[in-house]
Amino acid sequence: MTHQEIREKFINFFKEKKHIPVPSSSLLPSDPSVLFTTAGMQPMIPYLLGEKHPLGNRIVDSQKCFRADDIEEVGDNRHTTFFEMLGNWSFGDYFKKEQLSWIFEFLTKEINLDPKKLYVTVFAGDEVASRDEETAQIWKGLFESVGLDFQDHIFYYDETKNWWSRNGKKKNMPPGEVGGPDSEIFYDFGTEHNKQYGEKCHPNCDCGRFIEIGNNVFIEYKKNKSGSFDLLPQKNVDFGGGLERITAASENQPDIFLTSALKPIIEELEKITGKKYHDYQKAFRIMADHTKAAVFLVADGARPSNKAQGYVVRRLIRRVIRFGSQFDINQKIPLLLALVNTVIEMYEKDYPELKENKEIIIKELRQEEERFAKTLEKGNKKISEYKILDSKIAFDLYQSYGFPFELTEEIARERGQKVEYGEFRKAFEEHQAKSRAGAEKKFGGHGLVLNTGELKAATEEEVKIVTRLHTATHLLHAALRKILGEEVRQAGSDITAERLRFDFTFPRKFTPEEIKRVEDLVNKVIGQDLPVTKEEMPYEEVLKTDALSFFKQKYPDRVNVYSVGDFSKELCGGPHVSRTSEIGQFKITKEEAIAAGVRRIRAIIQ
Repeated sequence: MTHQEIREKFINFFKEKKHIPVPSSSLLPSDPSVLFTTAGMQPMIPYLLGEKHPLGNRIVDSQKCFRADDIEEVGDNRHTTFFEMLGNWSFGDYFKKEQLSWIFEFLTKEINLDPKKLYVTVFAGDEVASRDEETAQIWKGLFESVGLDFQDHIFYYDETKNWWSRNGKKKNMPPGEVGGPDSEIFYDFGTEHNKQYGEKCHPNCDCGRFIEIGNNVFIEYKKNKSGSFDLLPQKNVDFGGGLERITAASENQPDIFLTSALKPIIEELEKITGKKYHDYQKAFRIMADHTKAAVFLVADGARPSNKAQGYVVRRLIRRVIRFGSQFDINQKIPLLLALVNTVIEMYEKDYPELKENKEIIIKELRQEEERFAKTLEKGNKKISEYKILDSKIAFDLYQSYGFPFELTEEIARERGQKVEYGEFRKAFEEHQAKSRAGAEKKFGGHGLVLNTGELKAATEEEVKIVTRLHTATHLLHAALRKILGEEVRQAGSDITAERLRFDFTFPRKFTPEEIKRVEDLVNKVIGQDLPVTKEEMPYEEVLKTDALSFFKQKYPDRVNVYSVGDFSKELCGGPHVSRTSEIGQFKITKEEAIAAGVRRIRAIIQ
């Protein structure tokens, strides 16, 4: 059964269950705290939190999704960056019994999946929330209704696998946050288990035998101020099923790239390159997925650039070009253009915005392809001269040829080598420092390079502004560590009279609530009018205190330690305001990823 047929059947099935269909939201959400729509539940968050949906309490949809975090995962048989998520929702209406019965009926009767190949996981329980026996009993009855022994098909996992909240684990949930147990559905392709992933295979094994095709989330808890959980008066159901993965199960095809959702692109690649997919699986998979994702992102308004969403689009296109460069393609139509046409033809009926924006999509991708082709050619030629790649070489390639760090990193990984982003960044900052050495006249004598980062000011008035913003970075850093944990460490900063930019280590994206909590805490400290004090100390003595220091650099024997009341203490070169009330209202304007494990906050003062 094709992905188009499954999508249509899903919508119609739940329409019969009195659900109202809604169109897919854009891949570019209005929420400034996230770059992309990454899951079907994302546009539904207000209604899961209690707001009334204008169309009622039963909703069904197929949501376009894009996950930038999965870029490095693409290349196996099941990961993609772009996908559609089938979803049905109950906002305080039905709950576990109806949901599990309906989704089992849809999978086994509507699209005829063999129930023998379905396996489910259930929350095992802990000291906070009990074992989800209700869900297990419902599944037991469903498997027994088709003559199967439920014990072979039901597995229990802890909160790392079968608990949902926007913050992950329960301990990370702030007071007022909602969440609950979930029950995932897996399809067994019956492929041979690879013991590299463990002695025994199970639904959550990564060997490729099992693939998750859906997740039933039961939002029934709310965290209170004491840290314990209360039952919600409105219990919600959030189902999300990957359309491409369900299609793979329907076709009993463990390779998602050979399903109707991606195979036409693969076939076009075979035609263009004159090569067979099975001989170049990784390259073909990356080019197929990334082209498809780029087409949908540009159609929704993203444009290749060096910032935010545009940076991700640019990276996708460049990876397509890079993997395509290994083939001797002799044709009049460029590689990307041929693939773009295939993607649009596949989806123009269901997503007419692709056809409507076809000229824009082709223009943007073609320009990016032409722009990067020469860079890639020069960079590839140079990189082949090095047997071992390191951070210095990565920076030299970037500086001399504009060769992106992530491509050098990827090539190094393919060679079994590793290039550290931190060391690359250090070389980049050292280069910046040298470049600024003679630039103080340009900034009217106020160009300052400090231990905590770079301040740029051209006038006395701008010096006052960047001083306020610089002090605000201390408060921001302390607030991040208090709210998110001590794993947060500053990784760089850049301050102008218009804004501050603060880079830090953290493994995941923020939730809107986390951004608000950080912003509120910084403004609370500003409102307390705390003194900002400086103490000159021997560097060796500073190391014995709880003062924070950052960059891997040589400090002088005596250093300055700035304290903001009892809230913050950092080793720093200044300058700073004398009291926090001088800073003004603090506002976070953007939070984004800039590298694996490194994120960036942009903020202003009003």
